[in-house]
Amino acid sequence: MLELVPTADGSNTIYNPEVGENYHSRNGALQESKHVFVNSGLCYYLQKSSPLNGSPSGGDLEGALAVSILEVGFGTGLNFLLSADLCAEKKIDLEYIGIEAYPLTKELITQTGYDQYVSADTWQSFINNYEQSLLSPIKIHPSCKLQIANCKLSDFQSEKQYDIIYYDAFAAARQPEMWDEAAIAHTIRFLKPGGVFVTYAITGNLKRALKALGCTIEKAPGAAGKREMLRAVKIAS
Repeated sequence: MLELVPTADGSNTIYNPEVGENYHSRNGALQESKHVFVNSGLCYYLQKSSPLNGSPSGGDLEGALAVSILEVGFGTGLNFLLSADLCAEKKIDLEYIGIEAYPLTKELITQTGYDQYVSADTWQSFINNYEQSLLSPIKIHPSCKLQIANCKLSDFQSEKQYDIIYYDAFAAARQPEMWDEAAIAHTIRFLKPGGVFVTYAITGNLKRALKALGCTIEKAPGAAGKREMLRAVKIAS
């Protein structure tokens, strides 16, 4: 049975006993999501796309008019909520697709307490539209569209390529099939040239796979409890 558990920064995560893994770091769910995905992924991309705008840690990022994000492992929706709230604040249109083979219930997500980390409008619209977003794209804000693809990564298909990929699958020790060369190659197909791939993990196999797929890679400082994380940029063809 899925269990709500607190993490070191006071935010909650969910423990999945079948997988033997938490949905977020026990060192802090909120800080991991902000550091790895929002700051090192979304804000980094916005700064890279508009170099005169402010810092990746939250400066003036309004230069980009629109951004698209593909998340592998939608889970609790925390990465989406923080990204949607930032884009709404900065007046950036957001198209967000989350891949999730085993969606959580609306009731369990409501219990996470993540409403305290985003605006009331973002939270309420997400909760009200969560179940519909599993069936079709839905507007969360006038400038934010969400769809949760209820399928395995290997079954996901799209003609679109995305600006950013958040790779937030369970750890390789628990889900090795999500980190093999085939899974990474399938994922990178959906990344635009110049697009950014971020994940909390950093392994030799992952680095080699991304390089072979035409990405430049860098070791970035990790979230609390991890020395490093990985960020990659797909080389423009």
